[in-house]
Amino acid sequence: MTGTDAAKGSVEPAASTPEMWPVDVVEMRKTTARVLAQDAAAPAGEKLQMLTSLFEGNIQLLVPEVQKVAGRLPETDIPRACALACCGEARARLTPRGISSDPVKQAVRLARSVNALLDHLQNLSRPSA
Repeated sequence: MTGTDAAKGSVEPAASTPEMWPVDVVEMRKTTARVLAQDAAAPAGEKLQMLTSLFEGNIQLLVPEVQKVAGRLPETDIPRACALACCGEARARLTPRGISSDPVKQAVRLARSVNALLDHLQNLSRPSA
């Protein structure tokens, strides 16, 4: 693609691929598993605060990426609507109204949002069959 093609807007943007994402999906999934695994011990203290902050940052990175990928789909597309709803839910969990008074429950909620956003990002980025 030449600079003039990009300036004219005549070329469609490349599909989002894992190599283009500003996130490390494998590491994010490993980190959420530390909180969500059936046999996971509930983190406490500084470790819990660190994980909660990490999940908040993951959500802030993932939401724009999911929105970008979902935005390429038709407005009537159901997976698009689901992905955008997930973005809204994840953002809500970062607001004072969405924060649980139980720090462990909050970390679990945020970890679930991270996993859901990763699922949408990966599913919407797969080439259609």
